[in-house]
Amino acid sequence: MRYALVTGGSRGIGRAVCVALAKDGYPVIINYLSNHQAAEETKALVEAAGGKAELLPFDVSDREKTDAALDAWQDAHPDDYIAVLVNNAGIRNDNAMIFMDDDAWHNVLHTNLDSFFYVTRRVLKLMLTKRWGRIVNMASLSGLKGLAGQANYSAAKGGMIAATKALAQEVAQRKVTVNAVAPGFIETDMTAELPKDELVKLVPMRRFGTPEEVADAVAFLASDKASYITGNVISINGGLYT
Repeated sequence: MRYALVTGGSRGIGRAVCVALAKDGYPVIINYLSNHQAAEETKALVEAAGGKAELLPFDVSDREKTDAALDAWQDAHPDDYIAVLVNNAGIRNDNAMIFMDDDAWHNVLHTNLDSFFYVTRRVLKLMLTKRWGRIVNMASLSGLKGLAGQANYSAAKGGMIAATKALAQEVAQRKVTVNAVAPGFIETDMTAELPKDELVKLVPMRRFGTPEEVADAVAFLASDKASYITGNVISINGGLYT
């Protein structure tokens, strides 16, 4: 059976992606770090939508913990494989570079970019063996145009975009596609503290997007309908930057 793994799947965009993929028939593995209650709520939403879900907590920025968790899952599912991977886990720690400390730089790079490497490398083998896979990476407007105060976040997301394009070329012949979506301002916990009234004036559509609007694009890229799309970045930003 083909499973879908969504990292950072307990809240926000990750939660919406879990529900959308479940509606398309994928059993969903909900990864999260520590918020068990939120993960259980996401699992309940998946089940309410008629889908199946299981929880898999581990720190995606830690190579050993990532390998251990995914090895244990595969051992428990010998006849199944993770066919859809959505690398969604991410954090922000904004500051002007002159005031940014080492931890703020490294923690954002580890959680947003290293996690892409650790998780993708681990699940890619069976995708290639089975000759079918979908990898969708959660990039950002920040990775395309850069945003002041987000040198760390922009570097991580820009790196993810570049890695998406490179990996897509490596695995295309095995019917594994690798794409990214780049959300702009989306209504989530991560944007709750931003000055929405001011920022919305920058968006041609004059509103923030919803997690569901991002999830719909992810679900499309994970489907057979997107079988000839790889190495691309889809911007979801209301026209803010194209």
